Amino acid sequence: MGLHDIVLASLNLLRCATVVARIATLPTQQPPCWFIASPGFLQLFVVAVKSFLTLAKIVGSEIAMVVETLESSCEVSKRKHGNGGEETHLDELSNGDTGVSSTKRARVSRGEMTFQDIYGAETLLNEEDEEDDSDWEPVQQTMPVEFVKWCCVNCTMANPGDMVHCYICGEHKESGILRHGYLASPFFKDTGLTEVQEKCGGNSSATSSTAVGFDERMLLHSEFEVKAHPHPERPDRLRAIAASLATAGVFPGRCVPIHAREITKQELQMVHTSEHVDAVDLTSQLLYSYFTTDTYANEYSARAARLAAGLCADLATEIYSGRVKNGFALVRPPGHHAGIKHAMGFCLHNNAAVAALVAQAAGARKVLIVDWDVHHGNGTQEIFEQNKSVLYISLHRHEGGNFYPGTGAADEVGKNGAEGYCVNVPWSCGGVGDKDYIYAFQHVVLPIASAFSPDFVIVSAGFDAARGDPLGCCDVTPAGYSRMTQMLGDICGGKMLVILEGGYNLRSISSSATAVIKVLLGENPENDDLPIATTPSKAGLETVVNVMNIQMKFWPSLATAYSKLLSEWETRLMDNKKNQVKRKLVRVPTWWKWGRKKFMYRFLSTRI
Repeated sequence: MGLHDIVLASLNLLRCATVVARIATLPTQQPPCWFIASPGFLQLFVVAVKSFLTLAKIVGSEIAMVVETLESSCEVSKRKHGNGGEETHLDELSNGDTGVSSTKRARVSRGEMTFQDIYGAETLLNEEDEEDDSDWEPVQQTMPVEFVKWCCVNCTMANPGDMVHCYICGEHKESGILRHGYLASPFFKDTGLTEVQEKCGGNSSATSSTAVGFDERMLLHSEFEVKAHPHPERPDRLRAIAASLATAGVFPGRCVPIHAREITKQELQMVHTSEHVDAVDLTSQLLYSYFTTDTYANEYSARAARLAAGLCADLATEIYSGRVKNGFALVRPPGHHAGIKHAMGFCLHNNAAVAALVAQAAGARKVLIVDWDVHHGNGTQEIFEQNKSVLYISLHRHEGGNFYPGTGAADEVGKNGAEGYCVNVPWSCGGVGDKDYIYAFQHVVLPIASAFSPDFVIVSAGFDAARGDPLGCCDVTPAGYSRMTQMLGDICGGKMLVILEGGYNLRSISSSATAVIKVLLGENPENDDLPIATTPSKAGLETVVNVMNIQMKFWPSLATAYSKLLSEWETRLMDNKKNQVKRKLVRVPTWWKWGRKKFMYRFLSTRI
């Protein structure tokens, strides 16, 4: 076993420790049992055990070699000491060594070796036994260690080459998610569908009331430079959703396709400055370019962005005119971070803003934009924060401004006479799930939307708050997204356009997008077992109470519900104080911490 085995075994142990650390930091709403039972983690655990045994074997062999060396040195010293003790003196005279070397040999002959002598015993023996080189072997130069790895097609995380399943999401390295979407099994190699394909039902595309906008030319927008870790905003996002819709028989089949066109510069200038539009168009003359460190463009990106904005504009016109009831824009690059004069956060043109202004040009007086992407839509807020005819409501992770892009605090309510027309629900932590989102919809989104009474609804549907997303780290399920879609469908007669924004776990975004489109088609929400009256987490309730406290100044209809929530929040605080008192009264003996019961001490300390 050489250097390669030692390094490989150490890295495998380090990977297992990293995964265990990730499990320990999982939010309480997301139990780690499913994670530990995943094939990827079990495989990694087996590799780690083998690596530990390999290291133990290597260490054992090294210890045996040291012991053998010491025994040999003792035998040599005894043999030389038995010759009368004069050999040491003759060696000193013949070699002219009157310094350190002679002193060491004298100590060896007397059996009085120090730790420094033991460490250098091998060199000493080589000096005294130069003629015995029968066991000599040339030193072999080891080649640089190369570690083969693969990136998961589902979540893009890097994995060692000897693993078959991703140790983060459990996806098979050759799964069929790009061919069959979320209906393909995550545990096996792609050999066709292992689950029963859903049957097409409901209306045909000829009589459907739901339109879907999609064009394969948007797949050409990709990062030019091939890197070791794929960019999260990649063409596979659209491929996985399209494969899921096709496998489920939803699109093509039950939805009306919308012919794609490139939006004009005049239409874009309703939202962006001419300098911004020209800057995006300029990228078509370059092989690759970057607006920010994470916002790339290649020679096809400008056309993809124009196609995405054009599809959203035409869908808005079709829906508001009544030719279709609702629609889903399956587009990229996303748009809600793109501001009036800047591109950022993977976004080039603001698709939702374009659709809102086109709908108003078609006759809609008031437009509601609901943004449930896990990141705040700072670009959309910038565009409409002084516009009273567009109400922008965003639910996102904020964490005191420490979560990208750092904007979207609850007190950002609009300005210059449009105060109250920006409503931000900023979650204070990760792990937010279905109950928190539905609770916020019931107490903030729907009451304010009803008071606003919009003529048209746009959803900036980022699915990066979904369970399993590598960037969002939240816990919203397809059932949660479909329930929120159903709740918004009752506003303004169901005239609603859903526009794809973020979402970087292919299985999560494909299942969530399919669930949303099914609701648009008139089906009941997927796994409709969520209770109507949900109980949020403590952090979720605190966020909703703070938002209502700020927004009821502009929307008086929130006052009654706010008083009830305030009393509920005070009850929660009292319960927490009682639990803290109980923890102080019931204590685990401190001496268990260092004795044989230390594991019991840790277990009980976290639960009392």
